[in-house]
Amino acid sequence: MVRSARTFLGTEVDNSPLVLFRMIFGFLAAAESFGAIATGWVKKTFIVPDFTFTMIGFEWLQPLDGNGMIVYFIIMGTAALGIMLGLFYRASTFVFLGMWTMVYLMQKTHYNNHYYLLVLLSAAMLLLPAHKSKSLDAYFGFTIAKNSCARICHYFFIIQILIVYVYASMHKIHWDWIEARPISIWFQYKANYWLIGPLLQAHWFQYAIAWGGIIYDGSIFFLLLHPKTRKLGFVLSIFFNLFNSIVFQIGIFPYLMIGLTVFFFPPDTIRRIFFKKKTKVYPIQKKLTHAWTYLLAGYFFIQILLPLRHHLFKGNVGFTEEGHRLSWRMMLRSKSGFLNMHVEHVKTGERERVNLKNYLSRDQQGAIAGQPDMIWQLAQRIKKEYDEKGEEVAIYADAKVSLNGHERKPLIDADIDLSEVPWEPLKHASWILTYDSDD
Repeated sequence: MVRSARTFLGTEVDNSPLVLFRMIFGFLAAAESFGAIATGWVKKTFIVPDFTFTMIGFEWLQPLDGNGMIVYFIIMGTAALGIMLGLFYRASTFVFLGMWTMVYLMQKTHYNNHYYLLVLLSAAMLLLPAHKSKSLDAYFGFTIAKNSCARICHYFFIIQILIVYVYASMHKIHWDWIEARPISIWFQYKANYWLIGPLLQAHWFQYAIAWGGIIYDGSIFFLLLHPKTRKLGFVLSIFFNLFNSIVFQIGIFPYLMIGLTVFFFPPDTIRRIFFKKKTKVYPIQKKLTHAWTYLLAGYFFIQILLPLRHHLFKGNVGFTEEGHRLSWRMMLRSKSGFLNMHVEHVKTGERERVNLKNYLSRDQQGAIAGQPDMIWQLAQRIKKEYDEKGEEVAIYADAKVSLNGHERKPLIDADIDLSEVPWEPLKHASWILTYDSDD
């Protein structure tokens, strides 16, 4: 069975889907990069704040000074255009992958699943021969032109999509989502949307979107995979993702998911529609090497396990956030609340309240209350500030959070000095509170 799978995945087939996706991916990556500048996202995320909340362990990775991050995103967007055009493809992809990965690790105030997906897809594109056809590299002779690729070059994306959608559907099978709680909260702020604003306020429509999300995420892969339902799946993919783009304004993610559907269509169909050339590339039977087999098996094994790791932690992951990231837990929670932090001078016992405005931008203030890891990081920063002044202090936090409209509950043990507790990523942090019920 393994041998036949290696033969199936190693067989050379028409590379048209991979080439077309290279163009789509490069365009969207460039749009993400230049759009971040145009919309002011770079300014409010990297320039306005005094510091950014990095992924823990990457605190050294802080934004460039002044307008350096604008230049950074211009370079990254230019590299993305190189991917789209297939110009210095490997170098362009390497630059984009490295720079985007650093953006991902550098800030989590505006965490989004598609940021993580872009890292994974960029890494895949770096290794795949997407520039062998319809590229400037092939035109100028920088690479040997070729109209075929191993079938795994297409199936890598198909398997990745399966993982994303299956987990997105599984995670939605939860009472808060089934009762449309987060959706009703989001939609109440969209009543003024042109044409669809009143519809978004209708409870039946909110339930339809909630249940429709479970059904769509759970079935779209199989609709696209089967030839008889592929066109229906493609139409549903366009409708669903455009709706998400208009209502939720989540950047390039919906368009990226539409673009990934090219891998479900027969390669000769993609060539006929988009490239017009009638040259037919017949399958050439080859075997996937043992090295690639083990590498891919290891990669997908990790991808399957990561979204399950929240079961290793106590409590509701939507509340504690432990195991939330890298798990395709897409748009499952709406959190609101407040955070008070106090500095206690050890010698005198005197307490003073921390003015969060002195440390955080407006966006950071809005995000931190429901994020225990960000609260912990801020405590470490405040502690370091006082250490440099030679003052011994303890840092305490009082955070109360409402998850999906439920009653507010304390998130942090207010009696714990957060500056003294270590961050332990592989087990539940005892200072993050949990409850027997999700209510």
